[in-house]
Amino acid sequence: MADVYSRRRQQIGPSSQLKISVPGGTHLVDLVGQRDEHLKLIENAFASDILVRGNEITITGPSQEARQVALVFEELITLLGKGHVLTSDAVGRAVHMVKADVARPSQVMSEAIVTSRGRSIRAKTPGQKRYMDAMRRHPLVFSVGPAGTGKTYLAVAAAVQELRSKEVSRIVLTRPAVEAGERLGFLPGDIAQKVDPYLKPLYDALYEMLEPDHFARLAERGTIEVAPLAYMRGRSLNDSFIILDEAQNTTPEQMKMFLTRLGLRSKAVVTGDVTQVDLPDGTESGLVVVERILQGIDDIEFVHMDAFDVVRHKLVQDIVEAYRHYDDGRRAGTE
Repeated sequence: MADVYSRRRQQIGPSSQLKISVPGGTHLVDLVGQRDEHLKLIENAFASDILVRGNEITITGPSQEARQVALVFEELITLLGKGHVLTSDAVGRAVHMVKADVARPSQVMSEAIVTSRGRSIRAKTPGQKRYMDAMRRHPLVFSVGPAGTGKTYLAVAAAVQELRSKEVSRIVLTRPAVEAGERLGFLPGDIAQKVDPYLKPLYDALYEMLEPDHFARLAERGTIEVAPLAYMRGRSLNDSFIILDEAQNTTPEQMKMFLTRLGLRSKAVVTGDVTQVDLPDGTESGLVVVERILQGIDDIEFVHMDAFDVVRHKLVQDIVEAYRHYDDGRRAGTE
């Protein structure tokens, strides 16, 4: 990192002063924001004084915190050098990672999983980076975590990338239609009209990756298939990227049925949130038990995400964490 910028450290009493010279190839406005919004985010997160003058940033504050602030700028400069466009969200997440000492932002956020409609889709949190890496390495990946952590979105992005690179010849997306009890024949309309309400989140993710006309052509040819879990029975899915969404609403029997559909040259990703099981009382969730059953099998990876990995509105992180504390308290009271 020393070659990214020059840094001089000078002890001033109990505080440290760090001076960072921003490289000539880095536009200062990209680093601090058009209206200094990135700089203000960093200033609000720390008690240290930050002075920007010319291409030099001076940080004065307690030694440990000043080093953290310097590291934030170091990581942001590295991201800019890799072609990353900084947003307030990215800067906020970089600050969070450095303060929590969980990961280097430049290692988490620099690599794009797929570029769609001129926009690069990248990991935003350490959990998302682990998830992306797992999908590259293993033919079967389970992603378990709360709403808003990008479980489905990143799985669809990985599937689209593998389809584009011809690693697979089709994408199959499925989820249990629990609200209909999988008894879809009782619903009005043809098969598309019956299942579309339950599969809409999968369609939403696909529409973000593909132009509508392109998606329509792929769906018409069967290159992309979106179907309820009940329609997976009896099939062998070869040369496919298969995604099972909302897997907490499968029974153990349904989970086994799905996992045994995996054919030659195929990958499968299973996503779900074990805190949001909609099965009838007394029915065990297939996602809850599958980790115990498959423990120790090579080429299967379980990635667990938490509130830190939520990438929706900041309030969603707080809500997820509040419910976790509430549930922990209830469990403690019953033990």
